[in-house]
Amino acid sequence: MFESLGKFIVKRSKLVLLTFVITTIVAGAVGTLSFSRLDSGGYSDLKSESAQAAKYVVDVFGAEEPVAVMVVDSASSSIDDPSVITTAREIEKKIQAQAGVSKTYSYWSTGGAPTMRSTDGKAGFILVYSDMDAFDWDALGSLGASLQKQFDGEYKNVHIYASGAGVITYAINHKIEKDLVVAEAIAIPLTFLLLLFVFGAFVASATPLFVGVTAILGSFFLIYLLTIFTNVSVFALNLITGLGLGLGIDYALLMVNRFREELHNGHSVEESVVTTVATAGKTVFYSGLTVFVTMASLLFFPIEFLKSFGYAGVAVISFAVLGAVIALPALLEILGEKVDKGVVRKSAITPKEDGRWARTARNVMQRPVPVVLACLVVLGIFAAPVTNISFAQVDSRVLPASNPAAIASQVVETRFDGLIGSPIEVVVPHGVGREAEITAFLESVKKVDGIVRVGKIETYKQDIRVQVISSVPSRSTTSLQVIHDIRKLDKPAGTLIGGAAADFTDSQDGIAKTLPLALGWIALTVLILIFVFTGSIILPIKAVLLNALSLVATLGAITWIFIDGHMKWLVGDFTVTGTLDTGSVILVAVVVFGLSMDYELFLLSRIREEHLDGKSNVEAVAVGLQRSARIITAAALLLAVVFAAFITSGVTSIKMLGFGVSLAVILDATLVRALLVPALMRLFGERNWWAPDWMQRFTLKH
Repeated sequence: MFESLGKFIVKRSKLVLLTFVITTIVAGAVGTLSFSRLDSGGYSDLKSESAQAAKYVVDVFGAEEPVAVMVVDSASSSIDDPSVITTAREIEKKIQAQAGVSKTYSYWSTGGAPTMRSTDGKAGFILVYSDMDAFDWDALGSLGASLQKQFDGEYKNVHIYASGAGVITYAINHKIEKDLVVAEAIAIPLTFLLLLFVFGAFVASATPLFVGVTAILGSFFLIYLLTIFTNVSVFALNLITGLGLGLGIDYALLMVNRFREELHNGHSVEESVVTTVATAGKTVFYSGLTVFVTMASLLFFPIEFLKSFGYAGVAVISFAVLGAVIALPALLEILGEKVDKGVVRKSAITPKEDGRWARTARNVMQRPVPVVLACLVVLGIFAAPVTNISFAQVDSRVLPASNPAAIASQVVETRFDGLIGSPIEVVVPHGVGREAEITAFLESVKKVDGIVRVGKIETYKQDIRVQVISSVPSRSTTSLQVIHDIRKLDKPAGTLIGGAAADFTDSQDGIAKTLPLALGWIALTVLILIFVFTGSIILPIKAVLLNALSLVATLGAITWIFIDGHMKWLVGDFTVTGTLDTGSVILVAVVVFGLSMDYELFLLSRIREEHLDGKSNVEAVAVGLQRSARIITAAALLLAVVFAAFITSGVTSIKMLGFGVSLAVILDATLVRALLVPALMRLFGERNWWAPDWMQRFTLKH
């Protein structure tokens, strides 16, 4: 099939390339329309109990969550001092006049409500509401940013701190956007210089950009189509650009390297293109398929934030494979020997039959047991801290400690005895007439650790609502326990527990319940695909186990740095919260596992080819490593540079993503592929290629 595809491309190379480029440009132009349709939220499980409660609270009781929580701090005076009262009312009146603000409630306008007063009596709340769509995070964020810009800071005899959902959402998104510009400004020039070093010529160095850019543009179009039917997170764009460029590098390296190899072995341009598509093209297709099914696992999760990365992943992988297997060979046929034009490093032009990688493989295979043990010890050291791992969700603490939104959130948390801006909602549909039962339940709720205050019963027709104030941050591991403890209590039939803490709890629980299914999907599909590709029972099992080991080592290193607070000199300063963002960790894990499988198939395909050519297991491993390890290492280094630039971000979750992917691909390309794989291939010998005869008919014929 791939040989026939190669012949078709050779015969119609100009038509194929022109059609692909025009189609991609048009798709990209349409795809840019998606930018204004993307969502800044998506962290909730919309089918959960908390989502039902939220709908009830909004639809029945007309309740709202404040878009901003303003703290008016008098510093040394009581908030009941006449001068402070005058200033606070003046501030509240100005806030009410802002476009988008529907109403406000404050300590002063409610007659001195105790829940809106700080524990020291020197600060009070102004809660700001809007009639905007509660799920329009862009609009709410813009309003929050406007309020922060106008009011945060000194005002007459008080200091104002701006916090709340709208303020924090904008602060995080805006910081990420600014940091990504810096990251790209660092990554793109460095990547191009490294491409020049690896390819050794200007023309060849442009091929990854060709594959990457077309993959990105095509993916934008698919994302646009998806926004018509569902919500897609704005952060999907970050994965598309990063993974598009990364896969463009991976696949172009493999294809161009094989094309050059065939040219320098005396074959014509046409023959070289056909062989490249039939060998490297086949590898790219199956490598892409393994990454595709791995990224598709994100679609199982009930959180739109994670689903969005699944959409982005499968889109960019699909277009990267199409670009590498169809468009790039057409370009290579047109370029011919001009692919080496603009030489900057001659030694990179001609692939070597024997070299340091072959010698490394032979040395490793002479002493496989010590090498395996040493690698396992190193990976074990990296993995050890993973026992301390703990999960939460993004909140203001991912921002730099000096950020005004982070400072304001810290003031709210430390100076007030309850989070009045994000209460736990107790909703009892048709609860009127069951007040005694509800009161008994609320008495039990008061005894739950972390609960500060239980509000009054509110009724609307036949329904009842009660707000419960907690002292713990809504999106923390402690709030999980609070919600679980409340839900375990004997409660009136039909009672719904909602609010920000319950929303967080349901999201985390939804992820935890889905994780076994996602892991099972990845393991099963990858095992089948590698078996079909290699015809071996042993190799797929080893690949999955080694990738899992590499992943656990990466998570251990992430835990040691971002939970235990080490090595800030390397990754930059951040607030140590004792937790990691669940969504970011899952994203790192899936991306890392997928890319590791990419490199695994790069290596195994070449070893398999050499083995089928009649070489012994040892010699096939040595030659296969020589001809593929340089590509794998170069691809890993380039990809590490792209993601390492994210470490410069001031947002902890983005910083963690950059560090995690960079470390993982370097560990995988060096310790795992260059040492562990050849050592284990030597230990298993010819058994590497074994499978029962009845299963052989299901394998790919090379």
